[in-house]
Amino acid sequence: MSNVVVLDNGGGLCKAGIGGDRDPSAVVPNCLGRPSSSKKWLVADQLQACEDLTSVSLRRPFDRGYLINPDLEKEIWDRIFRSLLRVDPTASSLLLVEPLFNLPSIQRSTDELVFEDFGFRSLYVADSPSLVHLYEASHRPDGLISRAQCSLVVDCGFSFTHAAPVLQNFTINYAVKRLDLGGKALTNYLKELVSYRSINVMDETFLIDDVKEKLCFVSLNVPRDLQIARRPGKDNLFRCTYVLPDGVEHMKGYVKDLDEAQRYLTLPDEAWFPSQGMKDGCAEVPEKPEDRKRIDLTKNEFNLTNERFLVPEMIFRPADLGMNQAGLAECIVRAVNSCHPHLHPVLYESIILTGGSTLFPRFAQRLEKELRPLVPDDYHVQITTQEDPILGVWRGGSLLASSPDFEAMCVTKSEYEELGSARCRRRFFH
Repeated sequence: MSNVVVLDNGGGLCKAGIGGDRDPSAVVPNCLGRPSSSKKWLVADQLQACEDLTSVSLRRPFDRGYLINPDLEKEIWDRIFRSLLRVDPTASSLLLVEPLFNLPSIQRSTDELVFEDFGFRSLYVADSPSLVHLYEASHRPDGLISRAQCSLVVDCGFSFTHAAPVLQNFTINYAVKRLDLGGKALTNYLKELVSYRSINVMDETFLIDDVKEKLCFVSLNVPRDLQIARRPGKDNLFRCTYVLPDGVEHMKGYVKDLDEAQRYLTLPDEAWFPSQGMKDGCAEVPEKPEDRKRIDLTKNEFNLTNERFLVPEMIFRPADLGMNQAGLAECIVRAVNSCHPHLHPVLYESIILTGGSTLFPRFAQRLEKELRPLVPDDYHVQITTQEDPILGVWRGGSLLASSPDFEAMCVTKSEYEELGSARCRRRFFH
């Protein structure tokens, strides 16, 4: 049995398991939480097991993608290694996935955690794009990614989004472009929209995460969809209702009518409706203020309409929210243009989507639609979404950990004690 622990230490979720396995043994929140009904802080999987997560207070070891509280991380790792994986760190090696451009001070803190607090035998540090490339290349041995040994990994994670070119299993660091938007920012934006329009949910992180995952989608035609979202009643294909937990019958929130929530899928991909104020060629009757559906505060539910597609829209149009950032398509083009011109056609043809925020319906279609006008006509654009974007990085790590020369690539505890963190880190080409 392999004694390599693979840990994808994300800002939102920790994925941990044994090298060589297909899937991680534990996928848990990388945070501590205290429900309003309790005085005890719950760690990782205890949060998942807790039934009542309304108004839960959260403490995260990560902020804006980087580790800021090693003591908190130690508590979470301790729970994962001892209770969930049941491994002895002193007899195991660790493959750790770190964020790109990790600061030297954070690297030192991480090394102290690994070697001094847990006493791991050896450590290998990897970044997510190279592991995603490794997994996809081995998963499709006859594909372009495997033959060209080159890909562009778009990782839409919890804290931010990276467009990272990878060549021969090494991330081309100087060409990586970052967008300071991830799943956390999207959840916070949805919280603000719902709180402003319906009911105060600013403290309901887990609940709004659930709303985002179940109901949000990427629009392929924003002006058209904004028109439809203004329609009253059943003509509005985006209107749907989310029921909040009542603490008696339902401890978790749920979508009231799933069929109603899926109605937007009946829309054609590309179809312009007649000009504003017109519907199916007829003048649209303006909605009277008294006809407008008022929010019933006695009911434990709220409606969503255009929020469903305006939230993921942030990734493609951050400037609309006043952020001085390029959209995802422009980010990709800038990353490709930072590489050698000979790589450009191959990179555009081997774009890999990973990370939880790529799970929104129609994400890949919209990205291709945005990219096409920015890419030269003689280049082919091919976007591949991983079969499980959340576990893709971990699976690549598991594959690397099971390779025969893995131990030779690691830094051992004795090397760390003799040379120190900075010297040891040079081995990982970061």
